Amino acid sequence: MTREESRAGAVTLVRSLRLSWIAAQQSFVRPQVRGETTLESVYGLHIPRALDEACDPQRLALIVYDMQVGILGQIKNGTEVTAKVVEVLHAARHAGVRVFFMRHMSLPNELMGVFQFRMAMAWQRVSRPADVKPWFLRDSPGFHLVPEVAPLPSEAVFDKITMSAFEGTPLDIALRDCGINAFVIVGVATEVGIEPTVRHGADLGYIPIVVTDACGAGHQEAGDRALASLRYTGDAILTDVAEISEALRGHAGRSRELSR
Repeated sequence: MTREESRAGAVTLVRSLRLSWIAAQQSFVRPQVRGETTLESVYGLHIPRALDEACDPQRLALIVYDMQVGILGQIKNGTEVTAKVVEVLHAARHAGVRVFFMRHMSLPNELMGVFQFRMAMAWQRVSRPADVKPWFLRDSPGFHLVPEVAPLPSEAVFDKITMSAFEGTPLDIALRDCGINAFVIVGVATEVGIEPTVRHGADLGYIPIVVTDACGAGHQEAGDRALASLRYTGDAILTDVAEISEALRGHAGRSRELSR
């Protein structure tokens, strides 16, 4: 073999190896094709990874978090967030997803404890417990849900005095009793109550799905940090209104096909 032939063979080999490496990289980062499943099984467990795999309407709930008159009034883009929440609510109802509403409730000052006073002082920007006002007493104007998200008779409303929707409420047992293993969450505020609910829900074994553009923040930078932290730790699936609506429509369509 001449020197030129040897050099040509080496060049061909290098090109072949480079093409093989590129093909392997493209295969590794290949985006998921719509409708393609990434569901994996191990030890008899099915492990959802994609949004569509966690959106079975029979095993999914929608949590509408603190969409109250007195809270939405503190959110700069409250009107836009409300419109997005309504979109998700309609999609969930159409797909047959169970819906649960949360409301934050104030206790009378005489019944507040240390946590309640500390939280209220931080929210109201006051330095003395004596200056705290119980903004969300039951049946006060600010306590009510905004009319755009009025619950149906088939939906539940739970009241809480904590940040996590699971702490001190019937939410966990209600979901488990229905065989639910994942929940979509929308509402306000991302950095105050939605992030704690997502982390608590994940610790309880649920798959949380956060619809980021249907969640409002009282402090935008803090809200962005909360979402970035959830994205980094992998506690939840983060999506938007368009994607979750499409996923729910797809499941609703398949359910209708199966029922024929």
